Amino acid sequence: MKKIVATLAFAAAAGLAMAPAQAQTLKAVKDRGSLSCGSNTGLAGFGIPDAQGNWTGLDVDFCRAVSAAIFNDPTKVKFVPLTAKDRFTALQSGDVDVLARNTTWSSSRDTQAGLNFTGVNYYDGQGFIVRKDLKVNSALELADAAVCVQQGTTTELNLADYFRANKMKLKTVAFAQLDEAVKAYDSKRCDAYTTDASGLYAARLKLEKPDEHLVLPEVISKEPLGPAVRHGDDQWFDIVKWVHYAMVNAEEMGITKANVEEMRKSDNPDVKRFLGTEGNFGEQFGLTKDWAYQIVKHVGNYGEAFERNVGANSPLKVQRGLNALWTKGGLQYAPPVR
Repeated sequence: MKKIVATLAFAAAAGLAMAPAQAQTLKAVKDRGSLSCGSNTGLAGFGIPDAQGNWTGLDVDFCRAVSAAIFNDPTKVKFVPLTAKDRFTALQSGDVDVLARNTTWSSSRDTQAGLNFTGVNYYDGQGFIVRKDLKVNSALELADAAVCVQQGTTTELNLADYFRANKMKLKTVAFAQLDEAVKAYDSKRCDAYTTDASGLYAARLKLEKPDEHLVLPEVISKEPLGPAVRHGDDQWFDIVKWVHYAMVNAEEMGITKANVEEMRKSDNPDVKRFLGTEGNFGEQFGLTKDWAYQIVKHVGNYGEAFERNVGANSPLKVQRGLNALWTKGGLQYAPPVR
């Protein structure tokens, strides 16, 4: 009996010890009055502040969408610039509520790092950029090359794997900061620079003479980028996950920032459930029933965020490709709201 009592006491104590980590993030965010969003230190298209401290980017818009879903206001976000090395510690320690920093979803991060990835908001792959005068047209011609890369990333690991698999010697020149790696490449300390393909186009904008550089055709890895939350809070995991799904569903249903008011009058059952004119689906997450309406009203759908930050309406001019909706040959797919 003593053993059973002791076991129950231990379990109760363990449960109490775990309680603060569970289902507390939404309350903490509401009590604080703002969302703390772990962001890039500066990557055009994904997360970068201007001289006045105004942040833009696909990941930035995602955090604004989370804020809109919680507060009916996309501005209640504090963006916390994080290096690749520091980002996971910041999330694990509770310094940020969500990490939206072009982070690759991998098995070790999902398990050992204690993260829950909430979806893929950008399907990417790793590539290389070189100077045109190097007369290189393929990554397979980079044997013995010095390659600049950011430390603490899957990019650094993929680089070593690619050269080893192709029996090529490599000189890795690694930097803690993304800007340091780009500047080193631009100053000719490296023959090539490698990161996610989207990041290569962003980095090229920062080079002294962008037209003198070429992105090589090889894509050497899968880089599913997405927001993440820490383990232990299923309610928060659901909220952040469904913000992404809401943005994708809105695009699929043709609901935009411009027409969302008119769409609230729709008789379509899917639209009525999504915009909260029928049912209480937001309340199931601990939000209001018009949570998705607030996201689209303030931020827009996934396609709108993509085009203004990295797509046709941005300096990067990236094609939708794998990031198109599943109905248009891409991989972006969201479960239904019902």
